[in-house]
Amino acid sequence: MTTTQIDAPATVAVPTRRKPGRSPAQRTALRLLRRVPVWILVAVLMVVVLYPQVWMVLGSFKTQAEFLSNPALSLPETWQFDNYISALTNGNVGQNYLNSIMVTIPSVLLIVFIGVAAGYALEVMIWKGRNGTLLYILAGIMVPGQMILVPLFIVYFRMGITDSLLPLIITYTVMGLPLTTFLMATYFRSVPREIFEAATVDGSGPLRSFFVIGVPMMKNAILTVGLVQFFSVWNDLLIALTFTTRPQLATIQVGLLSLSDEYGSTQYGPLFAAVSINIVVLLIVFLALNKKIMAGMAGGALKG
Repeated sequence: MTTTQIDAPATVAVPTRRKPGRSPAQRTALRLLRRVPVWILVAVLMVVVLYPQVWMVLGSFKTQAEFLSNPALSLPETWQFDNYISALTNGNVGQNYLNSIMVTIPSVLLIVFIGVAAGYALEVMIWKGRNGTLLYILAGIMVPGQMILVPLFIVYFRMGITDSLLPLIITYTVMGLPLTTFLMATYFRSVPREIFEAATVDGSGPLRSFFVIGVPMMKNAILTVGLVQFFSVWNDLLIALTFTTRPQLATIQVGLLSLSDEYGSTQYGPLFAAVSINIVVLLIVFLALNKKIMAGMAGGALKG
């Protein structure tokens, strides 16, 4: 008995038609179309941010009558540069700026130097009780500054230093240290410990390792923390208002209050001129150091 084997019919491959691809012009148009919502969001944010600044700068050139009668975004009928002169002379804004500089620079330098040194000691150096010390320092962040202003004023009065800028410098330094120490300890934690160990093997002591290795590696972080503290000290009003005993010692934020008289009447032109000078200076500093700030903020988030 013989069996016959029937071969299966051969399958014929049917070619599939490919959909025609998009042309480069279509791909470009689609890419731009996907970016439209982002552009709209950026435009809305720019309007929200720039509207108060444009309104403030335009207002700094207006007269008092224009403020009370014309629309808010109307152009000045006459560009009153006298408002800036009045703010610098009658408003004593020039002296207020000098006081702010004399308070801010020493405070920021002390905060940064002590904070960097404390962060190095708490994170790089090995000693008993450093974790508890760090927690004790962090507890200072949780204490509201408003609670200690009156006791500090009494202490400063008994020390006889209330008639100077020294109480402001001491208070800003003490209040800025907990946050600065915590941030710098975080930045030092991202640096490989082997670097400091190799320096120790080569005969470098803790002090030399701090200045030769730690400080140069923390350059962007130091700049970032310094700018954060600079803006915090420069823009403070409550502490400066509490410890300022004479108009000649007023900082810029306290000096802006002097542009309103004792009956509550406000000269809007000189006030807006003084605020414009204040914000423009800070904006220039921020834009000039923007890349360094971003580099410093990203540095603490990376583990070496």
